[in-house]
Amino acid sequence: MLLQRACLIYLLPGKEIIIIIKKIKIIKSRARSLTLLILAIVISASAILSILGNAAVLVTAAWRHSVLKAPELLTVNLAVTDIGMALSMYPLSIASAFNHAWIGGDPSCLYYGLMGMIFSVASIMTLAVMGLVRYLVTGNPPKSGSKFQRKTISILIGVIWLYSLLWAVFPFLGWGGYGPEPFGLACSVDWAGYQHSLNGSSFIMALAILCTLIPCVVILFSYTGIAWKLHKAYQSVQSNDNLPNSGAVERKVTLMAILISAGFIVSWAPYVFISLWTMFHSDGKDSVAPIVSLLPCLFAKCSTVYNPLVYYVFRKSFRRELRQIRMYCCWDAVSKMTLCIGAESSEETSRAQETAEE
Repeated sequence: MLLQRACLIYLLPGKEIIIIIKKIKIIKSRARSLTLLILAIVISASAILSILGNAAVLVTAAWRHSVLKAPELLTVNLAVTDIGMALSMYPLSIASAFNHAWIGGDPSCLYYGLMGMIFSVASIMTLAVMGLVRYLVTGNPPKSGSKFQRKTISILIGVIWLYSLLWAVFPFLGWGGYGPEPFGLACSVDWAGYQHSLNGSSFIMALAILCTLIPCVVILFSYTGIAWKLHKAYQSVQSNDNLPNSGAVERKVTLMAILISAGFIVSWAPYVFISLWTMFHSDGKDSVAPIVSLLPCLFAKCSTVYNPLVYYVFRKSFRRELRQIRMYCCWDAVSKMTLCIGAESSEETSRAQETAEE
């Protein structure tokens, strides 16, 4: 069938072949425009949901800052990484999608890569530390949790950000580099540089091991250890009708942390796979098509949205605090409106009295 079509095209006059080629180009251009429009809408929706959801997490944390437990600071830090990614990176991708080309050239590409490296490394390292903390806390008496003071967690968070910043500035210091993604809506590590130079390959391998593989192994072993601890705790109280309430709460918090970590890994796994494929097939016939490489990147961007949803489903306190904040805001708005109306009515009364006296 393909051979017959090729023969038919070959037999067509030169002008008709040119017309067909032009029509194909027009169809491709329209398809790309439609794809970019859809992507702009999807990324915009992800940005809005991420900003609103993670802002709600930060507002509730500020609302109850006096009773915030030390390990919960890691949850706050995770929300900071998610909202930071949405604010610093997504607008540039949205603008580039509407522009049908990357905006800003190399400077904006370097900025995008820098922000992406900082927030993505900070996010996965926060999840790894969160897993370790949950492992050390799970199954221990409540008083033993005092070993994690706010100062300790704050120091760990500071180390996470310094570690992320260090990896982000390495390309500016001459080790590794940043480059555009194939579809032209994002920039990240120059994965294709793996085959071109020892500099690029050493940076990518170190990044893959120290910022991806080891944190994922820590997360896996931490939650495996937590599952084992909870299993042993269940066996120790198997003679009772019900587990203690604290144990049920502990399991629920652990399940929430597992879902957050698993969601992050699942969201980023396709992107990592495509990046690894690009490393070894950047110049060959097996290179990934731009549209195919875009989908994992888009899926990874949606990873900033679901954490607040997990909190909302699994934490009654989060839902309760959101209701309290909403009621407080509504009450404050009503109070201000009442005061304004009262002030206006008093002014009208005083004016009427002055007019009557005149």
